Amino acid sequence: MDKTYYNPEDLKKFGDIGEFQKELGDKFFDYYGTVFADSALSAKEKAIIALAVSHAVQCPYCIDAYTQESLEKGFSEEQMMEAVHVAAAIRGGASLVHGVQMMNKINKLSM
Repeated sequence: MDKTYYNPEDLKKFGDIGEFQKELGDKFFDYYGTVFADSALSAKEKAIIALAVSHAVQCPYCIDAYTQESLEKGFSEEQMMEAVHVAAAIRGGASLVHGVQMMNKINKLSM
C-alpha cells in the first residue's frame, strides 16, 4: 500500500473519537445518528447528499464511507457521479459569485 496522509484504515477508528472526550463524542454520535435517520428525508436520500458534500469538503474518509453507503442503498454509478457534479457545480458557482464582490470593489476604486 502506498503511504498517504489519509490512511483508509483510520476510517475504522472513527468510533474512537470520543476516547479523549467521551461526553462530546457521545453527543456527536447521538446527533449524527439522528441526522442520518429516516425523517423528512429518507436515509437513502441522505446518503447521496452526504456523498456530494463529502466531495465538496474533500474528505477522503467521507468519500469512502458514503460511496459504499450509496452503493448499499441502491444508487447507480451514474447517479453517484451526477451527485458529485452537482457538488462541483455548487462549489464552482460559489467561487464565481464571489466575483461580484471583486467587481463591486473595482467599481468603488474606479470612482
